Amino acid sequence: MCLPTRSCRRVFPPTQWAAEISAAVASLGFYWLVGDSELQTQEVEVAPGVKRQQRSVVHIKKCRYLESSGCVGLCVNMCKVPTQSFFTDDFGLPLTMNPNFEDLSCDMVFGQTPPPLTEDAAYQQSCFVPHCSLAKSVEVCPKTDTERTKAR
Repeated sequence: MCLPTRSCRRVFPPTQWAAEISAAVASLGFYWLVGDSELQTQEVEVAPGVKRQQRSVVHIKKCRYLESSGCVGLCVNMCKVPTQSFFTDDFGLPLTMNPNFEDLSCDMVFGQTPPPLTEDAAYQQSCFVPHCSLAKSVEVCPKTDTERTKAR
């Protein structure tokens, strides 16, 4: 992190403008990492029970990282959670990432606070059947939470 969170929030307070600018930059700048994406306007929950239309959603058409890894746990632990944490906690702009494990797409929703991990659908996702030897023996990918597997 290059700046303390307070400084980031002064320069880029978590407003609709900041969310839309961040999404525009991400849609152009993340191609090399995740693949083709497009900027979309969607209804975003900006506070509990408060939704508004924002052009702050980056739809990654087919995530290179998820496609290459073939692993729900790697997606959640190495991409989704750290990226959400960086933007939300360090940069001060809420970000929710919604991977679609059916078509390997992902929506980055700038301006929307991520749910707690225990309530996140990605956290309860089963393994990819064709890619994972654990897929037939467990309901939820054990790699999504190292603490959950320690408790067994």
